[in-house]
Amino acid sequence: MEELSIWNLCVEGGWIMIPIALLALVCIYILIERAIVIRKATRTDDTFMKRIRDYIHEGEIESALNLCRSNQTPMGRLIAKGISRIGRPMNDVLVAIENTGNLEVADLSKGLPWLATTAAGAPMLGFLGTVVGMVQAFYSIAASGNAAQIGTFAGGIYTALTTTVAGLIVGIGALFAYNYLVARINKVMKLMEARTMEFMDLLNEPSA
Repeated sequence: MEELSIWNLCVEGGWIMIPIALLALVCIYILIERAIVIRKATRTDDTFMKRIRDYIHEGEIESALNLCRSNQTPMGRLIAKGISRIGRPMNDVLVAIENTGNLEVADLSKGLPWLATTAAGAPMLGFLGTVVGMVQAFYSIAASGNAAQIGTFAGGIYTALTTTVAGLIVGIGALFAYNYLVARINKVMKLMEARTMEFMDLLNEPSA
């Protein structure tokens, strides 16, 4: 009996293995790329808000904006939007910051719908491959009539089930990747909320 190997199973799985493999590659790319982007977004400078406070209290608004621009993080862009609205009603400042925060979260979430779709779609593709394989296996048995052998039938079954296994592996991997990235994005959101509250408190502080 031929030795069972992952490569042989992939080859025997048929054409349905191609879209499943492509989904797996895309998901791996999204996971790595988004993880890097989110990691950069969580970079924090402990002196950032202190320097912003000093600039604002000293009336150096342009210096505060330049500091935010050099920060290159969602928090920096968030505070920059708030600084650009200084002098307007507090509610307008808060709304502007919240809108910017929503845009930042949407930017961080790019690719996540694809992961969610893969988590649900890859197993379905696997099941489709299994059903097609089962139909072919039964057709071969019917065509061979009395000459049908149990080995031929069993071989067709394990080949058909290969696509289900592949689809489940990719789907489960995509699900874990999706939840991991969502958890990281939620961490960034909490950090942005904390920075927003800190900035609003700063605006309410009396000038020295």
